[in-house]
Amino acid sequence: MDNQRLFALAGLGLLLFVNYQTWQHDYAPPPAPAPTAQAATQSQDPAATALRGSVPSAGAAAATAPAPTQPASTPTPVPTTSAATGTDIHIHTDVLDLTVNTAGVEIRGATLNQYSLSVEQKDAFVQLLQPSGADGVSVLQWGLAGAGAASAADAIYTTPESTYSLADGADTLDVPFTWTGTDGITISRTLHFKRGNYAIGLEQTVHNATETAVRARPYAQLVHHWTKVDRSMFNPATYSYQGPAVYNGKKYQKLSVEKPDPEQLPKSAITEGWIAALQHHFVTAIVPDAKVPTEYSMTVANADYRLTAMNAWQEVAAGGTATFANQIYIGPKLQDQLDAIAPKLDLTVDYGTLTVIAKPLFWLLSQVHKLVSNWGLAIILVTIIIKAIFFPLAQTSGRSMARMRNIAPRVKALQDRYKDNREELGKQMMELYKREKVNPLSGCLPMLVQIPVFMGFYWVLLESVEMRQAPFVGWLHDLSVKDPFFVLPAIMCAAMFGQFKMNPTPPDPTQAKVFAIMPFFMTAMMAFFPAGLVLYWITNTGLSIAQQWHINKVVAEESQKVRA
Repeated sequence: MDNQRLFALAGLGLLLFVNYQTWQHDYAPPPAPAPTAQAATQSQDPAATALRGSVPSAGAAAATAPAPTQPASTPTPVPTTSAATGTDIHIHTDVLDLTVNTAGVEIRGATLNQYSLSVEQKDAFVQLLQPSGADGVSVLQWGLAGAGAASAADAIYTTPESTYSLADGADTLDVPFTWTGTDGITISRTLHFKRGNYAIGLEQTVHNATETAVRARPYAQLVHHWTKVDRSMFNPATYSYQGPAVYNGKKYQKLSVEKPDPEQLPKSAITEGWIAALQHHFVTAIVPDAKVPTEYSMTVANADYRLTAMNAWQEVAAGGTATFANQIYIGPKLQDQLDAIAPKLDLTVDYGTLTVIAKPLFWLLSQVHKLVSNWGLAIILVTIIIKAIFFPLAQTSGRSMARMRNIAPRVKALQDRYKDNREELGKQMMELYKREKVNPLSGCLPMLVQIPVFMGFYWVLLESVEMRQAPFVGWLHDLSVKDPFFVLPAIMCAAMFGQFKMNPTPPDPTQAKVFAIMPFFMTAMMAFFPAGLVLYWITNTGLSIAQQWHINKVVAEESQKVRA
């Protein structure tokens, strides 16, 4: 009994200490003011320009990753100048608004016109690529390394229109760019779009009118700014990974920007791989042709990194034509679209070690959502389904707890009788439990089962973009963030306290006090969790109360029959 009291107090003390430390971290006096947005942008420009200002060397293998404080470099870069001399072309689809510069056909801006920044900012949309700004530089470059003057980032392409739009009723949009050299080589590059899809096809066709063969390596590279995010329990979104990642055909791996390590990257050309820049709920990915061996590299300069995918050498015969195709993805982490583009691209929806639980949970939620069209209602229904699956376990546990409640007066009598003889008290209580067929630990089993499901729900709500800004009822406009008025946490507190009162009082007074304050402690901790998670806990607790009330009634009736 002393050990139980010690464990309970130690656990409560640890939780309070962690809470205090987190509060101090989040609400301590702010540090010295950071540079203004303009100053920050200016300080990022040299590194970003270094990363943007060179096309990958045609002969380079996987590039090394220098220390983050050193200027970026790649072996023998092709000399280039600024892409600012090109003309911006605007492309509009039903889901994307792109800005593409004719210098190198660089994708300089990407806005997701179906995703607003927040519930309060309905007219401002998420921007994943931008040539400059307070959030740093993020651009996507693609082309043919080793193809002479056409390789330069400032090679000016031409296109018939200055604005392209996906026509009403049309399912596809093709945007062509052309470069014609004086050496008999013409390169046609086309961006392919599909309605409702965030994947973009990159097609390059080389027309070789010379009398000698031409060799080239298709490449795509993403220059992206990285910002370190300090994690906080009061902002669960900070636990979502943001940064570069690679899939080498067998293994998914997050890449470090603070301590770049070339060993993280594939050491040789691979197939069926991809590289990506992850943000919370969104991703920009380069997906090379799965049949063509591709080399991957990452270069870091200050807080900017460049991910590069370079295909194998390919030859264009004299007087011949060759076409090269890759894909990119710029958009939300929609698992059905990601899974259709490349193997394991859906791993960018980072559920971590609980993927084995979270993915089936999300699948079940999405299937129920198709029927009810409300994510909050889907969470309630899925919770009922899960509760039904574990009903036999909860039923057995509930009956044991009901018996514990019935024998509570006899336990109290034993405690009073043997209060000075702990050894005999333990012996007598164990005999009582055995005689009444009661397991004092049975109440823990449903809780142990709930923990992984609870954490699975946590990651589904945190990572699944489908939950982002998903409304439920009234004041709840976004289930992926905290309840703005803390109504659900208050309901959760009342439900947990009611559940505590229904359960048998622990024989140890200290344990009883710990369990009594636990609903309030849990509420304070979960008040900042996603509202959808609190909704799950309320539903689960409400079902547990209903089930335990019924069990208590049945067990009480059975006890009366036995006494009669």
